Amino acid sequence: MAERNVVPNIENMIKRILVANRGEIAVRVMRSCKEMEIESIAIFSEADRTARHVLYADEAYCVGGAASKDSYLNIEKIIEVAKAHQVDAIHPGYGFLSENSLFASRCKEEGIIFIGPKPETMDLMGDKISARKQMIKANVPVVPGTEKSLKDLNEAREICKKIGFPVMLKASMGGGGKGMRLIHNENEVEEAYTTAKSEALSSFGDDTVYLEKFVEEPHHIEFQILGDNYGNVIHLCERECSVQRRNQKIVEESPSPFINSELRKEMGEKAVAAAKAVNYIGAGTIEFLMDKNHHFYFLEMNTRLQVEHPITEEVLGVDLVKEQIHVANGVPLRFKQEDIKQRGHAIECRICAEDTESNFMPCPGIIRQITEPNGIGVRMDSYVYEGYEIPIHYDPMIGKLIVWATTRKYAIERMRRVLHEYKITGIKTNITYLRSIMDTPDFVKGKYDTGFIQKNADKLQKGVTSNGTEIENIAMIAAYIDYLMNLEENSSNQVTDNRPISRWREFGLHKGVLRI
Repeated sequence: MAERNVVPNIENMIKRILVANRGEIAVRVMRSCKEMEIESIAIFSEADRTARHVLYADEAYCVGGAASKDSYLNIEKIIEVAKAHQVDAIHPGYGFLSENSLFASRCKEEGIIFIGPKPETMDLMGDKISARKQMIKANVPVVPGTEKSLKDLNEAREICKKIGFPVMLKASMGGGGKGMRLIHNENEVEEAYTTAKSEALSSFGDDTVYLEKFVEEPHHIEFQILGDNYGNVIHLCERECSVQRRNQKIVEESPSPFINSELRKEMGEKAVAAAKAVNYIGAGTIEFLMDKNHHFYFLEMNTRLQVEHPITEEVLGVDLVKEQIHVANGVPLRFKQEDIKQRGHAIECRICAEDTESNFMPCPGIIRQITEPNGIGVRMDSYVYEGYEIPIHYDPMIGKLIVWATTRKYAIERMRRVLHEYKITGIKTNITYLRSIMDTPDFVKGKYDTGFIQKNADKLQKGVTSNGTEIENIAMIAAYIDYLMNLEENSSNQVTDNRPISRWREFGLHKGVLRI
């Protein structure tokens, strides 16, 4: 891919970046910093003293207690650390303060570069009602619905009747599925309105809600965009994010199996128009909903790096974090739209410490053993290690497993293989659940939408029960027996010639079956 021949002013180069985040995204940002010979400064809570991002960084400083509000959301403490240790810029990662305009403003006030868009852009696109208005002005299609907040329950009822059921009630400042309720008929309006406002207030400090027509059998397709300080904006193609549980993404892939090249071009142009309408700077995402007839509508804009950004990197060969840093350095975009070409296919699975057989309850604890997969076309973005105790205070996602292959078929086959290789003991994870997804016909055929998990719920859960815990527990027992026998042999200094080559074979586990 051709790069623009741009040489930034060396005097203005960013040399020290504070990463205002934790977990796998903090490590991922620091890796790009190291390749660019930029010093990385970590912050951590009392619960994260032994976390990998703390060990990986060039410097690390505690910013407060275990609770996020006392540490990773403590704006003034983070600014204090940044000033005390003379950082040039702050990278917010995703989550926490990444879309907090006050944080971006405080960085600007203190002369620290915020690696992200301007605060006013965050405010404009963070409020979903104002974002809808901007998109309408920019001629970007939006889902039919309200253009202002709902005044009361009676207004909600009247608009529902006008739009026509089903409708989706959403929090204006929402995200991650919070403050969102699907309403099928008039009898459900009151409860949905009350609970959505309550959840929005507790989650975002703002109970403003609005209504949209519910797009039936929708696909969740998002376009990665990149803008610079000089008005240049490009898109970096799409990601299919329709495998969701309770509006939370589980598996993402790129390219989308649902759209063709003509539609990709049209959607990409609308994504660029959306970004230009708000003078967007840096990396961001325009999210669309698409119905079964390939009509697409603007959903929202995420003014930050996305969790699923690695699959875009894999199919394009672009390091998005490096591009963020170049833009923050004042460098014009290094790529033109015609340089962006997808190659092959990438899939990402989110690895979470959760009990899939107990309603996906978070499962913190100490990791006793871990075997991460590898091989050609395999990428692991994670922050855990053997002996590490996953704290109870944060999101249960412990890593992202990404594969790339020349075709979608081969990518699915590769993901099956690496999910089989991935072993973690001491905690429960969703790895077996993800294996079931890879084997589900609707996913394999690429014929799925956001209702995929609900439609295949029983089949997926059955796959967890039949393929998962029993065999893994037996394997752990066999491995421990082998370990004890090794200790006995070593202590007695005896050599046993008739010992089988593999204890797994002796216990009948080489094919995943126990024979007694």
